[in-house]
Amino acid sequence: MISTLFKRKPKPSVAPSVPRVPDDTVVWAVGDIHGCLDLLKALVDGIVADAASSDASRKVVIFLGDYIDRGPDSRGVLRYLIDLPKDAGIEWRFLKGNHEEAMLKFLDDPSFGPNWCEYGGDAALASYGLKPPEMKHRVEAWARVAADLDHKVTAQEREFLETLEYSLSVGDYFFAHAGARPGVALDRQSERDLMWIRNSFLDDETPFEKVVVHGHTPTPTPYLDHRRIGVDTKAYESGVLTAVRLERETRRLVGGTGSANELTREV
Repeated sequence: MISTLFKRKPKPSVAPSVPRVPDDTVVWAVGDIHGCLDLLKALVDGIVADAASSDASRKVVIFLGDYIDRGPDSRGVLRYLIDLPKDAGIEWRFLKGNHEEAMLKFLDDPSFGPNWCEYGGDAALASYGLKPPEMKHRVEAWARVAADLDHKVTAQEREFLETLEYSLSVGDYFFAHAGARPGVALDRQSERDLMWIRNSFLDDETPFEKVVVHGHTPTPTPYLDHRRIGVDTKAYESGVLTAVRLERETRRLVGGTGSANELTREV
């Protein structure tokens, strides 16, 4: 359960206008899942129940990327997301994280295997019944693993990975996996920055034209300041998968722990 509110940085000297989403819209943005299928199911169940009680005409659930690696069931997460009901009155949107890019790169270039496995690709392979080769320096050994993975990945899974979005805007919010480059308009951000940027985005104080909602950089509790909201709470270690719920000018945390969900008070 989530019991701690957003950590806050000091407000800028000139307070920005209060960000909001359109009056007829409610948005949930879900942080990095990393193979934690049980947490994902609990969180989505809570969101679906919440959506059913909402009068909004547009209900949007945005997954911020990093569905795979590190946790125990990458393949299960992909299958679950692909099979989310299309008739639930919910608009499901899926953004691309750097871990999805890494898996696709490995499938196309097996020599990338050691790099991918350094940050969790071995867990994704295990979910497909595979493991890294014993001779990790041999490209041909990685090529065999990549071929086996390509055989096991279904056409639906491959299409899902290849058609993920890089960013999305709703009202005064901009959603991307990693963040955005300061000094660059949000509609001109590079795909690489949207998936990979870290310190140059996190450490800058200059606000964007919208509040950026992102994952990618884990924190013990969700983070909020005048320019960004971070909701990666390292689910595969903490046991908490976090989302933020946005409606008009309100922002609430939603946490899935695998056995319960909690909607905190407004922040």
